[in-house]
Amino acid sequence: MAEANPIRPLSVGQVPTWHHEADVVVAGYGIAGVSAAIEAARAGADVLVLERTSGWGGAAALAGGFIYLGGGTPLQKTLGFEDSPENMKAFMMAALGPGADEEKITDYCNGSVEHYQWLVDNGVPFKESFYGQPGWETPFDDGLMYSGGENAAPFNTVATPAPRGHVPQMTGKRTGEKGGGFMLMKPLVETAEKLGVRHEYDMRVQRLIMDGDRVVGIVAKQYGKEIAVRARTGVVLATGSFAYNKEMVQAFAPRLMGKPGASIEEHDGKAIQMAQAIGADLAHMDATEVAFFGDPQLMVRGILVNARGQRYVNEDTYPGRIGQETLLRNDNQAYLVIGEAAYEEGSAADSSTPFFRFQPKWVAETVEELESDMGLPEGTLVSTVEVYNRHAERGEDPVLGKKSEWCKPIGSPIAALDLRNFTAGFTLGGLRTTINSEVLHVSGEPIPGLFAAGRCTAGVCAGGYASGTSLGDGSFYGRRAGIAAAKG
Repeated sequence: MAEANPIRPLSVGQVPTWHHEADVVVAGYGIAGVSAAIEAARAGADVLVLERTSGWGGAAALAGGFIYLGGGTPLQKTLGFEDSPENMKAFMMAALGPGADEEKITDYCNGSVEHYQWLVDNGVPFKESFYGQPGWETPFDDGLMYSGGENAAPFNTVATPAPRGHVPQMTGKRTGEKGGGFMLMKPLVETAEKLGVRHEYDMRVQRLIMDGDRVVGIVAKQYGKEIAVRARTGVVLATGSFAYNKEMVQAFAPRLMGKPGASIEEHDGKAIQMAQAIGADLAHMDATEVAFFGDPQLMVRGILVNARGQRYVNEDTYPGRIGQETLLRNDNQAYLVIGEAAYEEGSAADSSTPFFRFQPKWVAETVEELESDMGLPEGTLVSTVEVYNRHAERGEDPVLGKKSEWCKPIGSPIAALDLRNFTAGFTLGGLRTTINSEVLHVSGEPIPGLFAAGRCTAGVCAGGYASGTSLGDGSFYGRRAGIAAAKG
């Protein structure tokens, strides 16, 4: 079966031996893969999952665990928050564009409450507790949090703010090592196993197998040996993003060059390339989430300025939005200007990211001195702080709309944290799919036998991001992929 290019498809006639067979073959055992496996098995299919690593989990098990759900989930209602599918859609269309897929977002919002119940029914625990402080994640085991800037400008004027970051309950979380996503994956994998889902680990998928225009299997490598796996009704691709494929990042999302983050190195874009090789269409390949390595408890208490000494984003918004504004629109140049008392107050607050609390690089008695020490153009920072403080005296921020509770004049001594180049991210674009997770050919027609979900697809995020949308649409459309693949 070996050829010079390991991505080009094989025809079924070139396969001498089938090493494994199943009705539905799923590539990837992260959130999209496990959700597909569960629903395919419940539809009566014999399911085999091929996982590249030596165990289940993928990026999901390392993630903070946010699942973006709303529209009036039982957890939202119990904690006193009103929401509706229409309100959720208004936010997502505004925050996740430009170019957001209205059909997919409408579908996702309308099915959100049912999806929450599906997770609960499959053993995912949610604590009836709301965490309302600024932060990347809750440092505790709370079940609900704002995770996309819904309660901050400009989105709090577009839709009624409602927290939609649903977090599985878990103690002993370690950000980036074993986050709340582990308690999302664990019960789902246990459910899949009870349903008879089989798995093969250390399987690196290589190419698709075709019978005419229909996908009928996958070639994978296991311990250096090529393995042919037959799929009687459908193949589901769920292998993650292309954040760690340097050539693809350079070609499609070059601002992320050298800055992969919030992902795992197995996210190499292989599934996207395999599908491209049979004519699959792509969407939003330039879209990226950008993490910003600053602690939100400090950021809300100061002002973020760029290399021109100007504010460029409201500091109380979603940190991922701050990251995008910093990297994509301000050349990755950022400084946090903050007063001494505010710095000490923020440093003493609870945080899930205390490792993002850095010592100031510059400290001065006056803004003029600080501006000079930082090497900013004369008068720029002075005028920025003067305008900010003048309005903050009244608890207002007419420039960028920071909420009044965080609008306090910056005092003296005054300091600045050097946050230049403190970003990393992952890609959001991928295969173009229908709301039934069918992979679309460049002609616009579904490719028979091929389905996909998760970060190898263009999901609900076309440009912007909210924490939980990856695990949210990965699980939501993973389910759709499993159901569709079982039907064939």
